[in-house]
Amino acid sequence: MLINLIIKDFMLIKKYLLILLAFTAIAPIYLSSQLQLSDGGLASFLLTVLLVEYILFGTISKAEDKYKGAALLCATPYTRKTFVKAKYFFVFVIFMFIVVIRIITAIIAPLSIEKLSVDALGITFLTLSIIFGVLLPLQFKFGYDKTRFISFFIIFLIPFVSPVLIREIQSNPFSFTITLPFPQIIQAWLPCLVSLIIGFISMIISLKIYAKKDL
Repeated sequence: MLINLIIKDFMLIKKYLLILLAFTAIAPIYLSSQLQLSDGGLASFLLTVLLVEYILFGTISKAEDKYKGAALLCATPYTRKTFVKAKYFFVFVIFMFIVVIRIITAIIAPLSIEKLSVDALGITFLTLSIIFGVLLPLQFKFGYDKTRFISFFIIFLIPFVSPVLIREIQSNPFSFTITLPFPQIIQAWLPCLVSLIIGFISMIISLKIYAKKDL
């Protein structure tokens, strides 16, 4: 049943999906040529992920809010828990699609772009988890209309702020090291683990909120 709801979400965005998937391949090439940063593809990948996730998730939320899709689904055998979980898995599936496209683009692109580093992957996933980890419980609590302006402000502020911050950090590097009792490979993937934990905690909060919500 969870898979069916995820497929339903993809059906709602089918008009925009191919265009945005093409954007995920073209955007890193353009951004890398403009920003010219040696950051393991962090800036271009982060901006691409946040914009695509915001547009696709916002499209689904708008459609469901307009046609009262959540209330209709929860009146069927699909439970509220399944509905909430499907939203989190949808965000994760889109992220994995973008990762695959970014890797393929770096391999076959005629122009040279940086290969996606583990650090860039982890930082992007962590940023995505924090933003949607806050946004999803708020949306389940207050609804799409009351939270769309918050998400719009956050997502579209990032493309203007992050390149400036990255350039500032590169021009004025600082040393900040933490010694952890883990192998280097585990430390490299630690942000991804933290991201999953944040997502899980956020989903538990959303489940509790949505269980009490009057549809």
